[in-house]
Amino acid sequence: MFLDRIVNTKKAEVERLRETLQIADAERAISELPACRGFEKALRSENRRRSVGLIAEVKKASPSKGLIRPDFDPVKLAGIYEEAGTDCISVLTDTEYFQGANDYLTRVRAAVGVPLLRKDFTIDERQIYEARLIGADAILLIAAILTKRQLSAFHDLARDLGMDALVEVHNREELETVLDIGKATLIGVNNRDLRTFKTDLRVTEELIGHMPEHVLPVSESAISTPEDVAFVRNAGAQAVLVGEHFMRQENPGDGVRALLGPVTKEGAVQ
Repeated sequence: MFLDRIVNTKKAEVERLRETLQIADAERAISELPACRGFEKALRSENRRRSVGLIAEVKKASPSKGLIRPDFDPVKLAGIYEEAGTDCISVLTDTEYFQGANDYLTRVRAAVGVPLLRKDFTIDERQIYEARLIGADAILLIAAILTKRQLSAFHDLARDLGMDALVEVHNREELETVLDIGKATLIGVNNRDLRTFKTDLRVTEELIGHMPEHVLPVSESAISTPEDVAFVRNAGAQAVLVGEHFMRQENPGDGVRALLGPVTKEGAVQ
């Protein structure tokens, strides 16, 4: 399975990270950092800029599609997203499969004022400390690659370090596990099966109906038209995560406005 290959790559990366990141040192450095910007807060109805929240993704490439944007400039793209009224920005930091980099997130953090998600495959606590150090306001926890114990512990650690956690599920079994833990308040439904890469917006429709009211549901992947947005919104999604569609637009800001319409109010990102 391709997902297993990614996890094996991450295990090797974590071994190298053990040599350079000492948790005690990381904790001291984090204690001196500014507070996080409130990723989940920015997506809540009272703060977001439109009727549906937007996490716009800075994404150079993907394993299934290869290079998506040849003229990739993460800082410029993030600025365009911010000007177009995105609520949050997701930055790919995986190098091997998505041609991302930690430096992309750090540079974006210095350039924009909206909260940032570190989009990567988290399998070890050191990656969570690393995420905070490079400027993330939230991390991604993928239920498909984590045990129940890891999901719980990593969620707690992210919170302890001041970050939010977007917990991603692909099917009912994963969702039930996450709900049984009882900690996630921000759950992403990935309409793309990471094992087959097949996409289906009905996954959002199927899973959101089983989420309690306090959970903020995010629909991820395969969203490229206003009709797609309307479909997942009617299914209960309060936010969408869109990357590839915007990256293929000559002007991603125009893509944001075409997909979601104009900004209806100023958001509160702090």
